Amino acid sequence: MAVLDQLTSQQAIDLENKYGAHNYHPLPVVLSKGEGVFVWDVEGKKYYDFLSAYSAVNQGHCHPKIVDAMVDQARTLTLTSRAFHNDMLGKYEAYVAKYFGFDKVLPMNTGAEAVETALKICRKWAYEVKGIENHQAEIIVCKNNFHGRTTTIISFSNDPVAREHFGPFTDGFIKIEYDNLQELEATLKSNPNVAGFLVEPIQGEAGVYVPSENYLSKAKALCEEHDVLFIADEVQTGIARTGRLLAVDHENVKPDILILGKALSGGAYPVSAVLANDPVMNVIQPGNHGSTFGGNPVASAVAMAALEVVKDESLAENAEKLGQLFRSELDKFIETSTITTLVRGKGLLNAIVINDSEDGETAWNICLALRDNGLLAKPTHGNIIRFAPPLVITEAQLLDCVSIIIKTLKQFESKS
Repeated sequence: MAVLDQLTSQQAIDLENKYGAHNYHPLPVVLSKGEGVFVWDVEGKKYYDFLSAYSAVNQGHCHPKIVDAMVDQARTLTLTSRAFHNDMLGKYEAYVAKYFGFDKVLPMNTGAEAVETALKICRKWAYEVKGIENHQAEIIVCKNNFHGRTTTIISFSNDPVAREHFGPFTDGFIKIEYDNLQELEATLKSNPNVAGFLVEPIQGEAGVYVPSENYLSKAKALCEEHDVLFIADEVQTGIARTGRLLAVDHENVKPDILILGKALSGGAYPVSAVLANDPVMNVIQPGNHGSTFGGNPVASAVAMAALEVVKDESLAENAEKLGQLFRSELDKFIETSTITTLVRGKGLLNAIVINDSEDGETAWNICLALRDNGLLAKPTHGNIIRFAPPLVITEAQLLDCVSIIIKTLKQFESKS
């Protein structure tokens, strides 16, 4: 088979199963084209994308402004490494720092890399600024978190699938309940070696779990009281997804360290970043941290274009308005539904809870039926289906998708 031969869906799946590591369980659909809110499979069937590559494609598939920036820069200079300066990095760093209101940015590639970077910055700050004894710093994290799958990150996960047979694990983390200010306060009071609190403003992989009102602002106040860095992982919730530029903006919280990825590039290229002000970021000196590809010219050009699209097309405002409409329409259905129990979320990051156990197959089967009806989504935690379309979606398109979702759910109502 020649490399450029057109494959059927089954041939493509068979090749992945034979030659690829089995580290994912994708929905059985093989995509070959994307534009805006739509994707097409290799047989030419068109679908609404209601996952957006886990919120990486907020600006829509193959946005022309982002693609043009990537292609133009790729024709000029792709990579120098950080051994030399390039003429794009400084422009990008100034742009992104001002865009989010921080003094400095440390550019990386993937979300997990950015989380690891933030942890290193926090620990170095703990020893050199806060004065914690070397190797004694601890970072508070939340149970049911998802920050990536590196060895250090799974060390503070409580997902048995992510952890089993990958030890020994990295020390230095304290796990507390998410959305529990009392436990956070007690932990801060009892442990003077706490350097940071790492938190998702909304727990996405856990099933789009939205914390109680004012949880983030009160958590930030507790961190300030105890001289602890508030670290916001906005890899999935950031860049307009929840109806604000950042999810923490709903509570007017300014993190001490901000972690970004995914939609920072509009899904066109791996770009992530860690932002902080000088008293925190200046602990990093030459040789402390780095990345061959971090801050490369293509990444810089792509990220600036992606962020321009967010502002120019008012994507946060669109997510806020259409998110309210989405939940309102589904709530009407759920009032008399036996197959779903609730819809929750902020902006266009939402989920429905299916009336089944976590180890049941109903949510998976619903996603297969949604696929057959022209909409792509995927379960998380067994009985929860996440819905996160590109933020360029229109009201008419959203209502069309609501109709597809309700029609599909009704097929399972009759079976229950």
